[in-house]
Amino acid sequence: MPDFVPAPLILTLALDAAAQAYFNELRRRHFPPAINYLAAHLTLFHHLPGAELAAVQAQLQTIAANQRPLPLPVAGLRSLGRGVAFTLENDDLRALHRRLQAAFAPHLTPQDQQKLQPHVTIQNKVDPAAARALLADLQADFAPFEAVGTGLHLWAYRNGPWESLAEFPFGA
Repeated sequence: MPDFVPAPLILTLALDAAAQAYFNELRRRHFPPAINYLAAHLTLFHHLPGAELAAVQAQLQTIAANQRPLPLPVAGLRSLGRGVAFTLENDDLRALHRRLQAAFAPHLTPQDQQKLQPHVTIQNKVDPAAARALLADLQADFAPFEAVGTGLHLWAYRNGPWESLAEFPFGA
């Protein structure tokens, strides 16, 4: 009988309800339906160790309790080659990400050791021409706006849909 291997953990930034609804609607309209089984999200870490769930949750609880909500200017759009994402800018978010990287340093994959490039993907895995067309269409009417980071959300990766494990609202 094989040993049980806990699911990897994914950490996202929770967004205010209005921004979440806006990004979800764009994702519903532009992401290929057959593979669109997630809500729009801003990923902070792609692979934290599921075997360390209790320690990860304790760290997140402490860090979130001492973090203010983060105003997140939605600064523009970017091409993903086969998709489109909105870019968000905030130095405090990058500082929070660096604190989390330090807390989880022994467990980080090379991808999660990188500098954060905050974005919310609303289209992916489409023909590059379709992605270029959507990018041009969205850029034509784009005006910067603000979202708010309201907390951290921890998920288990289950080879498809993610399982919500815990939310950690910002408290300070």
